[in-house]
Amino acid sequence: MRGDLEFGSIPRLVRIAAERYADREAVVEGRTRVSYRQLGERVERAAAACLAAGVEAGDRVALWAPNTLDWIVSALGAVTAGAVLVPVNTRFKGAEAVQVLARTRARLLFVTGTFLGTSYVAALRSAAGAGPGTGPGAGPGPDGPRRGPLPGLPHLRDVVVLADDAPADFLSRREFLAAGGAVPTGAVRARADAVDPGAASDILFTSGTTGVPKGAVITHAQTLRAFADWGTLAGLREGDRYLIVNPFFHAFGYKAGIIAAMMRGATMVPQPVFSPEAVLATIGAERISVLPGPPTLYQSLLDHPGLAAHDLSSLRVVVTGAAVVPRRLIDRLTDELGIPTVLTAYGMSEATGVVTMCRRGDPAQVVAGTSGRPVPGTEVRVVGADGAPLPAGEAGEILVRGYQVMSGYFEDEEATERAVDADGWLHSGDIGVLDADGNLRVTDRLKDLFIVGGFNAYPAEIEQVLGRHPGVAEVAVVGVPDARLGEVGKAFVVRSPGVRPRVTVEALIAWARREMANYKVPREVEFVAALPRNAAGKVLKGVLREGPQR
Repeated sequence: MRGDLEFGSIPRLVRIAAERYADREAVVEGRTRVSYRQLGERVERAAAACLAAGVEAGDRVALWAPNTLDWIVSALGAVTAGAVLVPVNTRFKGAEAVQVLARTRARLLFVTGTFLGTSYVAALRSAAGAGPGTGPGAGPGPDGPRRGPLPGLPHLRDVVVLADDAPADFLSRREFLAAGGAVPTGAVRARADAVDPGAASDILFTSGTTGVPKGAVITHAQTLRAFADWGTLAGLREGDRYLIVNPFFHAFGYKAGIIAAMMRGATMVPQPVFSPEAVLATIGAERISVLPGPPTLYQSLLDHPGLAAHDLSSLRVVVTGAAVVPRRLIDRLTDELGIPTVLTAYGMSEATGVVTMCRRGDPAQVVAGTSGRPVPGTEVRVVGADGAPLPAGEAGEILVRGYQVMSGYFEDEEATERAVDADGWLHSGDIGVLDADGNLRVTDRLKDLFIVGGFNAYPAEIEQVLGRHPGVAEVAVVGVPDARLGEVGKAFVVRSPGVRPRVTVEALIAWARREMANYKVPREVEFVAALPRNAAGKVLKGVLREGPQR
């Protein structure tokens, strides 16, 4: 396999894939089957439409939609136009999405219409304000009338609804693409060719202990090199049929999915919503050979009562991570389903999504008990509180150094300096142990995050939202074990004195579901007289995890 330097940038990858794998299926979505040549043509049309909309190199273009062909075309079209992609979590409520759009000053937004019964357009209107012709970009401009549909987002000039119809102040997919018809092909190619490998390709948002979202800026070269390595280690090859259940807004879906598949000529089968029934049926119908995902995904498939009725013999590669992987799960995947390659990995947005990975041929105890060894070109260190490296077998903070460490958090020098030290080591905030062979086992999280079915949940962020409820005086959130999702949130709440009626468990959870993404909503609430604190006033979350506080 030729290396990432051959591609240089994602626009160049799109063009080379369209030529190299021209007639091979690139994307399968229901009855729609698109070849690599056709995908390249669609991406070029989308890039032309971005140019027609006034998108300049380096502008941020956001994408708030589920895993679909439209997502793939819109994302690749934006980066081909030289834009920096800002994927937005589909689980976000309107206010959470608006925060990301405001932070990045996104110039253009692609948004789904209705997904899982929710109108994303209505959510945007509610959170950012809207009205035909009322946005700050409305009215005539130097190039004629301009749209500015959301007054609360003055930098957002156009919103494209990925549907055939859109409100009068937004653009439909058809309208958006039609405008690109006037842009010469040569102009699109010139813009694509001008994209530097060291330029930012995307901003992946994460949160820290402060609860304030931070966007990790990753370049084209970092992405291509990391997922060339990922594809090699996973054994991804031309002709593979890749069911992408991991959400595209995450590196595991976008980069280990779309980018890795395009580098190898694999067929992408996007899955917008996970359901065991749909996944089992698709594996058989499409002869799926590659299926990465969190451990909960495979557990759901293995435990499904209809498993025996489905043909899963085509599966040959499984890559998982994001949580502790039970040895029993690895054994069932290899023994019951006969999958020859089952691997675990560890990554984070700030490190382009990949840090360590098991190798094919590793024994089951290594795959189940660790996240493997550093990928090529990467150093991993475990250090104590004094910053000194610890010997094998001792737990400490995981530090990462390598080509894939982010250039920084978007417009946040202070946070960047806290995360990446002067010697280039990224401080992960995770606790881990290295064994004598260099395999990494992640044991805890300094940042207190917990993982709900593969999604990172950050207590400080959840606490900030819950603290807005008038019946809540103080709140602390911790992760607790859950048989289905791995972990879920539990909130310890001190009620506000004098507020009547007193908030109940049911009322607070219902309120939280309206204010934040579902995976962030605590599944349990315990009311306490006071939160346990140390002498400095810091909440002792370890005490909270130990048991009831009544």
